[in-house]
Amino acid sequence: MLRNDNGSLAGYVFVDVTGDDYGRYISNAGRRIRDAVKVPVGYSVSWTGRYESIATTHRRLLEVVPATLGLIFLLLYVSTQSLSRSLLVLLSVPLSAVGAIWTVYLLGYHLSVAVWVGLITLMGVDAETGIFMVLYLDDAYDRAREANRLDSPVDLREAVIQGAARRVRPKFMTVSTIVVGLIPILWSTGAGSEVMKRIAAPMVGGILTSFALELLLYPVIYYSWKSRSLPQPASRHATGPAPLGSGVLASRTREPVSG
Repeated sequence: MLRNDNGSLAGYVFVDVTGDDYGRYISNAGRRIRDAVKVPVGYSVSWTGRYESIATTHRRLLEVVPATLGLIFLLLYVSTQSLSRSLLVLLSVPLSAVGAIWTVYLLGYHLSVAVWVGLITLMGVDAETGIFMVLYLDDAYDRAREANRLDSPVDLREAVIQGAARRVRPKFMTVSTIVVGLIPILWSTGAGSEVMKRIAAPMVGGILTSFALELLLYPVIYYSWKSRSLPQPASRHATGPAPLGSGVLASRTREPVSG
């Protein structure tokens, strides 16, 4: 049987990959073919099949993921009108990625297209929960400033703690709703369940670590950011006349006596 690929005669060698992912297998096999097989002039070796579709998807993801992050950052900046707040909210993406990657690893899933879809969805959810955290902290900060209760780092610390504490209940309700809605998918066995599991897994693990790390790290970073605007204490080495009883000794110079 004569077969062709783009008008050239082609011979196919079918390979069943077991126990390894396609990318790693083809990287190792391609290196061994280049080292051991001398391809005659006019011949070429190429990989096709599922690997070709995976490589195409990988190239598209290299464009989609940065574009998604850029769009999220643009929307955050338009909403907050602050570069610092936008970067603070965008910090939720790596915080949630910790739990997402660990969940995918523990379940034995590869970074397939379905997993990336779950990660991209997780980015949007984290940006939404992160911006609400910043809004609660800003509200507590503005209340303390209007009441003239921001004279020291202790006052700022109390305001940040109040804002973070007010966010615990709505954050817990959001996380509980997402987790309770997605966990049954991880035990589903029907048609299409393999794809849905890989979409839900990074979302469940990511939203859990995002819940913990946002409540722990956001207030600390916010406190460090706002502490720069606090009034600085007066310097102890200010110039001026020394007060009485300060213990400062003045030395007298003895004038020469003319003879």
